[in-house]
Amino acid sequence: MKKVLLIDDEKDAADSLSSWFEDKGYNIKTAYSGTEGIELVMNFNPDVVITDIKMPDMSGLEVLSAIKNYDEMIQVIVITAFDDMDTTIEAIQKGAYDYLAKPLDIKRLELSVRRAIENRKKSQKLELLEPENLTENSNSLQLIGKSSVMMEIFKKIGKSSANRVTVLIQGESGTGKELIARIIHSSGITKDQPFVAINCTALPENLLETELFGHVKGSFTDAVRDKRGKFELAGEGTVFLDEISEMSFKLQAKLLRVLQEHEFERVGGENSIQLKARIIAATNKNLHKMVTEGTFREDLFYRLSVFSITSPPLRDRRNDIEILVKHFIEKINTLLHKNVRKIPKEVMLLLKNHEWRGNVRELENTLMQAVVLSKSDMLEKENILLKRYSDNEFSDLLSRENLSLEELEKEYIKRILTRAEWNVGRACEVLKISKATIYRKIEQYGLKQMK
Repeated sequence: MKKVLLIDDEKDAADSLSSWFEDKGYNIKTAYSGTEGIELVMNFNPDVVITDIKMPDMSGLEVLSAIKNYDEMIQVIVITAFDDMDTTIEAIQKGAYDYLAKPLDIKRLELSVRRAIENRKKSQKLELLEPENLTENSNSLQLIGKSSVMMEIFKKIGKSSANRVTVLIQGESGTGKELIARIIHSSGITKDQPFVAINCTALPENLLETELFGHVKGSFTDAVRDKRGKFELAGEGTVFLDEISEMSFKLQAKLLRVLQEHEFERVGGENSIQLKARIIAATNKNLHKMVTEGTFREDLFYRLSVFSITSPPLRDRRNDIEILVKHFIEKINTLLHKNVRKIPKEVMLLLKNHEWRGNVRELENTLMQAVVLSKSDMLEKENILLKRYSDNEFSDLLSRENLSLEELEKEYIKRILTRAEWNVGRACEVLKISKATIYRKIEQYGLKQMK
């Protein structure tokens, strides 16, 4: 039976509320003071405690803290006639499941009690989250994944970090291109040298030029002193050029010369300076396509792509999602001083089946929000606030090159099934096809629901 403890010094109100819950089939006990309530907690071991905030012997916040110290799995709902911001914030910080103002909406209270009990039962059944032992290295620069595509990236990092070869990293936003660059830098011959990053979209052309090459005093109006650029500051380390696709043609030509001659001059200067740093460039655009369209220099493209790495979108390595979730939950718990250690199967399935157009960055942000909103040690489905993409379902599929009609149909059916949580009936309604047809397509394309 569902066990509830009610703590309230207003006897008539407490007895009335207790009778209501008893009629609803709850095993309920009542205490008329905080001290009495804490004693009952130890003897009664309730699933949920409902406590008033203002009581003569001790406050509801003190009761809350005492209960959580005794057993953090007991869910506590705080009720009060004094609905103020500071108390609400403090109650939630101390681990209250919910905070409700008087006069009570009895149905809202019972809904909160039901949900709290459900959460407690789910949490008791779930095993504690065991983060993957991903590396023995304590270095915080980690690429998380065990899929075949990630294994290939690890191999390429190993090859490129052993020398100063120019590297081009391509991939969608949020796939970890800068992280790959930093790992290449820190795991090889440049690890004890500077890593200097610059975003090519952050500055207009003239400022970007002086940031990269530096300038001499008097070369333009505001040049009141000599300034070293990123190529100098990096020394024998790494210069990371993010969003290289946004660089102007003029600067592309200058960068090409640097890569060819391994030297450059400051803006307004005459003396050549030797380039000792390695160049790593990154972009979320298709540079080869830009070359064919005439928006990026072909000769620079080939100079940059001496060694190429493609950072895969999360949808192409869904088998890595579970270990990514475990890794991020552990990281977020440490950062936020939380203790979310359990993930229900339906929550993990929801995360595995989402599109994640924002890739790993979107996954981490979604988990951060869910942990902040969590009321227990469990990652709750209601707190997984997934982004709903409003643009046409076909838009990003059509933008992918060399996709056959068969591949397009397969991908679209797969997405509709995922959105419908593999409810075939709902998917048929969206696709306007029969169940016989969709089952035939599922078999034809070898589609499977992520477990």
